[in-house]
This record gives sequence, structure tokens and C-alpha cells, in this order.
Amino acid sequence: MKPEIHPDYREVVFHDLSCDFKFVTRSTISTREKIELNGKEYPLIKIEVSAESHPFYTGKHKIVDTAGRVEKFRQKFGTVGSKTAVAAG
Repeated sequence: MKPEIHPDYREVVFHDLSCDFKFVTRSTISTREKIELNGKEYPLIKIEVSAESHPFYTGKHKIVDTAGRVEKFRQKFGTVGSKTAVAAG
């Protein structure tokens, strides 16, 4: 590889603010903030969602009733201009 053309690939700390979860990984992302973790200083990246807090991974996601939404829409607006009405009819 050519020297001095690649970004600085180093260890950084990602901090999930929603559940106060921190993890160390490697990244090229740049930041001005730093944090000390386990006696070592790392660049800090603040995030809102990680696998620790995302509903899909925690098992707390909701099942959306899309059929009910479609029926409610059709009751309100009818089937005028609907491609599904043509296909179903």
C-alpha cells in the first residue's frame, strides 16, 4: 500500500446514549471527543441506537398490522387510482 493516503484506522469507543452501553471497535471515523476506558484513552463516538438498544435485537419490537392500515385507507379514500384495485378486480 502507498504510505500516507489511507485514513487513520484505530480503536474507538462507541457510546450508545439510550442505554449507556460502550464498546470498543476499530474505525476511521474522526472525532474531537475522547474518553478513558479501562485505563486507556480512546476517541469517542456518540450514537443513539446500537444492537444493545435496537428493538429488533432486544426482542421488544412491535408487529405492525399493515392490513388494517390498508383497509382503513381504502375506507377513507376508496379504490380510485389504486393499482391494487385494478389487479384485484
